[in-house]
Amino acid sequence: MDDDSREARWERRTGGPLTLASLLFLAAYAVRVLADPSLPGAARVACYGTMLAAWAAFAVDYAVRWRFSGQRLSFVRTHLFDAVILVLPLLRPLRFVKAYERVKRRHGQPRLALYGRVIAYAGTSAVLLGFAGALAVYQQERGAPGATMRTFGDAVWWTCSTLSTVGYGDVAPVTPVGRLIAVALMACGLALLGAVTGSFSSWLLQVFSREDEERPPWR
Repeated sequence: MDDDSREARWERRTGGPLTLASLLFLAAYAVRVLADPSLPGAARVACYGTMLAAWAAFAVDYAVRWRFSGQRLSFVRTHLFDAVILVLPLLRPLRFVKAYERVKRRHGQPRLALYGRVIAYAGTSAVLLGFAGALAVYQQERGAPGATMRTFGDAVWWTCSTLSTVGYGDVAPVTPVGRLIAVALMACGLALLGAVTGSFSSWLLQVFSREDEERPPWR
């Protein structure tokens, strides 16, 4: 049975608009980074306005959910993902999986398996973090003295090798902010890889255990 609390009703009503806001935030940020410095002044203001409006929408959502929860500081501790989304609105599409499961339950259909949820979250996180990380590091590195990341394609290549924990070393950030972004992406890559590997290993163990239980005893 679905939760009918005020917080749950608010989340159901605002889930779609906030997901759209996160996509608009990412699009505006991408235009701001990739089109600069040829971006006209009015377009630059529009990009900043879109990003600020998206951030404001998530701040209002966080404040309303905090108010409805009736909690104080414990709300921050039990809603860490919402706090992360407040800082990085582009991660809002990760809630697609949760919304999908809610629709499934409402129609009496089975939810995604645990392994499916892990893969869905990890895959979506990798794509969103990779694209956003490439944009952020490219913004810092382009034009920097001694930079090896001269194009956005270089930034994408570096982000893929960093998130996958391969790290070829042919392209690397040289600015302090770029290196901070690199550390964050390394940590995210290790976490995502560990989640997927652990989930896959657990699934294999479950499959092998089921086969052993169904296998007839030797005579």
